[in-house]
Amino acid sequence: MSFRLFCTTSALALVATTAAAEMNFNRISSFATMANNADPAAESSAEIISASADGMTLAYSDSPLGAVGFIDISDPKAPAAKGSIDVGGEPTAVSIIGTTAFVGVNTSESYTKPSGLLKAYDINTMDELAVCDLGGQPDSTASARDGSFIAVAIENERDEDAGDGRTGQAPGGYVVTLDVAEGQPVCDSLNKIDVTGLAEISPEDPEPEFVDINGLGEIVVTLQENNHIVVISKDGQIYNHFSAGAVDLDQIDATDERGALIFDESQKGRLREPDGVQWIDDAHFAIANEGDMDGGARGWTIFNKDGTEVFEAGNSFEHAIIQTGHYPDKRSDAKGAEPEGMEFATFGDTPYAFILAERASTVGVYDVTDPTAPVLKQMLPSGIAPEGAIAIPSRNLFVTANEADLIEDGGVRSHVMIYEYQEAPAAYPQLTSAGADTLIGWGAISGMVAGEDGIVYAVNDSFYGYQPTIFTIDTNVTPARITKALPVTRAGHAAQKLDLEGITLDGEGGYWLASEGRTDRVIPHAIYHVNADGEIEAEISLPAELLAVEKRFGFEGITKVGDTLWMAVQREWADDPADHVKLVAYNIASKEWGAVHYPKAAAETGWVGLSEIVAQGDFFYVVERDNQIGAAAKIKKVYRIPATEMVPAPLGSVLPVVSKEEARDLIPDLAANGGYVVDKVEGLAIFADGTAWISTDNDGVDDSSGETFFWSPGRF
Repeated sequence: MSFRLFCTTSALALVATTAAAEMNFNRISSFATMANNADPAAESSAEIISASADGMTLAYSDSPLGAVGFIDISDPKAPAAKGSIDVGGEPTAVSIIGTTAFVGVNTSESYTKPSGLLKAYDINTMDELAVCDLGGQPDSTASARDGSFIAVAIENERDEDAGDGRTGQAPGGYVVTLDVAEGQPVCDSLNKIDVTGLAEISPEDPEPEFVDINGLGEIVVTLQENNHIVVISKDGQIYNHFSAGAVDLDQIDATDERGALIFDESQKGRLREPDGVQWIDDAHFAIANEGDMDGGARGWTIFNKDGTEVFEAGNSFEHAIIQTGHYPDKRSDAKGAEPEGMEFATFGDTPYAFILAERASTVGVYDVTDPTAPVLKQMLPSGIAPEGAIAIPSRNLFVTANEADLIEDGGVRSHVMIYEYQEAPAAYPQLTSAGADTLIGWGAISGMVAGEDGIVYAVNDSFYGYQPTIFTIDTNVTPARITKALPVTRAGHAAQKLDLEGITLDGEGGYWLASEGRTDRVIPHAIYHVNADGEIEAEISLPAELLAVEKRFGFEGITKVGDTLWMAVQREWADDPADHVKLVAYNIASKEWGAVHYPKAAAETGWVGLSEIVAQGDFFYVVERDNQIGAAAKIKKVYRIPATEMVPAPLGSVLPVVSKEEARDLIPDLAANGGYVVDKVEGLAIFADGTAWISTDNDGVDDSSGETFFWSPGRF
């Protein structure tokens, strides 16, 4: 185990054991940006975010709508839409001083003819107060601590379809400062600060990305594509400049191998190419090393303003992301988790750095009391693609703006998430692999089964098609901990063509697994018998009677009673009546097949189906859910069926219809997490005493927030 991995594990374990005596950030609410839209069906996005001086109003840039949206957070647990302003271009950033929102607006005609404005608005009346011509395309803004001036990074970004996508494309960018008087920018005070000729990479074409201002009025700016950092004064004096440098990375996944978490690769001399930057104090600042052209060091770094590196996260931030199930495997060959934005603030007596991982959709919270040795305190759940953040220490609040709006795919909308600094245990993560003997990557938890002594076994689904795995989960600790990952193999190699959706114990140390088939991808509908070492010993294909009517949505869950395996079919197949699905039985001894019909709810929108089946005591329990997310979610429930009714009829005959009784509505449980209601409740395990555990599938962080909820609702 590497030293960095040990430190990360220790930090997260500390949260689990002593959090009740500590202050923690917990999410208390979320706000869908579409609530500010005149047309809720229009794409919208929360990107860069700021707060009023009293902390009661949030303002965020909304690029798709060409607007700045406002949120009333006088009650942070019930954020309310406050309207939006059309800014006449693409808003790229917003900073609030007092009650004035200063908005960077890109009005560029083309990459070679960039232009932009700084507009000022009264956040109470939403009146436009002033417009200043910036002469180029703004990217980020920052306000001085005393509100006396604004700094703007003028990126004049390159055309990625020209010149092989490289820098060296005129015109180059620069930095602008403007005085602020009586809540308005003084346009004729505009000072254009030249930062050409400084970087080793394309010195003629700097692309300033992000700016921040310390208590001394000093400005730090990242030149991301140039891999360079500049410290300047308000009047344009260059105090210092230096390369952002490079990092040697190990224990990373640097290959897109189609769904396998394998952290045994290295990258030497990986350029940092920082995006976000924040002063920690008047001498130190932190950078988020997202990367662009040639780099992306997957972590974050703290520098002294004299250019001395005082801390480098290396692989530790990404390892923490891996352990919480948020690692975006499809980005492995690019920039991994992509730390992009960041925020810094002091809550109580503790200075915190908040590091936003765009592709992992999570936030690392670090205690930076000692800038040379930050301590990871928490990993927070966020919406999809956190882009900006704002801390409001006066109200014990922290806020993220999450830019992804998946309306075209029928997915979740862009959200602003609100967290409170409170004396309470950390509510997230609910499942982690921190503390395991090795680094365990995980995600897309599907079927589950209860073992002995609080141990749950779970499988991942086809998202990890090259790495089907059985996970051992210890529910005796908080958060629940993945302690082992057992590969499912054929002839000693990772088994292929599986979509594992169910698992049950065979009573002899091994497992029975249900795989959902998909004919168009040559994935068979099947049952697999796996021994204690994970090796497939038998594959049981479906009988002709079922294959003749099969559809894509097959087995979701498997349970065992005596010699009989029961599998839930997710949705109707060709011979099923409307809103009825099969619960299929297979007798291991006689090899006979049968089924009953289960009456599921009709869908108002999308579809409703089954996700799990568990036999326990006098009942069979199933998870019935719709495929809707957020406010559209209506059905996420556990039902129970009397075991006496589970008498299978022969396939092809008229199947008996079982009765059902609601055991638990899961929507209140999901809503209690402070975010939006997720769609995929996939796993259910019930111990002998009736204690249940439920999990959600995070889709391997593909168009998902990456959040996995794993909780016990008590006893059924």
